[in-house]
Amino acid sequence: MTILVTGGAGFIGGNFVKYMLKKHPDYKILCLDALTYAGNMETLSDVIDNPNFVFIKGNISDSEAVTKLFEQEKPDIVVNFAAESHVDRSIENPQLFLETNIIGTQVLMDACRKVGIQRFHQVSTDEVYGDLPLDRTDLFFTEETPIHTSSPYSASKASADLLVLAYYRTFKLPVSISRCSNNYGPYHFPEKLIPLMITRALANQPLPVYGKGENVRDWLYVEDHCSAIDLIIHKGREGEVYNIGGHNERTNLQVVQAILKELDKPESLIRFVTDRPGHDMRYAIDPSKIHRELGWLPETKFEDGIKFTVEWYLENRPWWEHIINGEYQNYYKKMYEDR
Repeated sequence: MTILVTGGAGFIGGNFVKYMLKKHPDYKILCLDALTYAGNMETLSDVIDNPNFVFIKGNISDSEAVTKLFEQEKPDIVVNFAAESHVDRSIENPQLFLETNIIGTQVLMDACRKVGIQRFHQVSTDEVYGDLPLDRTDLFFTEETPIHTSSPYSASKASADLLVLAYYRTFKLPVSISRCSNNYGPYHFPEKLIPLMITRALANQPLPVYGKGENVRDWLYVEDHCSAIDLIIHKGREGEVYNIGGHNERTNLQVVQAILKELDKPESLIRFVTDRPGHDMRYAIDPSKIHRELGWLPETKFEDGIKFTVEWYLENRPWWEHIINGEYQNYYKKMYEDR
């Protein structure tokens, strides 16, 4: 079995590459990544020499390069993690998100049609559903919840989802889609909430929290997410959407407070800042479908996952320090171009 993982040098994609190499040691794992700002080859440093792992630098929007790769390698399964994913960045530069998240998905699926594959899996987000009111804790996103986007990022992901389902209906391409809640864990890029708070707290710097910190997210430990996708690509039904949630709802303020407690840092470091435009209030996923059909449940409680995550950042300072000072962008050149 040959699996192509796009965006495999990113946070979730990198964890998925490692998970699959360990879970399926007889599989060949191809990783295609453009190594833009959030792609980090240091994340893959411990698997670079694995004989079943191949890294290819390239952009999923580059039709010629993608087609050539598919013709050479003929992957059996494609898992598309490649995406611009930071909401704040999408507000600053919407066009980049449309090019990567929509056009890139189309390019990949066209290549899949040319060579024939067993499954194209699109990794999406619960943000395509919009948000839920804070005072209705009985409401959850299901796979039937209407799409209602709030940012250029979520709009681009929703557009890609619709395109994937259109290729399934029109071209009979074997596809599946997963929509996950907020991931956290090792190798999370330091601009995102949890790693940003950890690294700033370690430096005794102010911790910026949007608004009053009331926004609620359902937190999913990244390895639980990886196990869910593994199940979907092997056993999930074609043309189906599966929600993947962690059953770990927390306000942003509660998340920051938990991090400070783990690091034994004072809450006086918290600084409330002006909220971002269109900030969704609450995300909460009902993962009943994937549990019912595939037997999946999240295994990691937030209290345990946040301990694991804080410990990882304490034990892997060089990884995130290289990102903060920009050295990580030279790693590919050192490992490949200078070899």
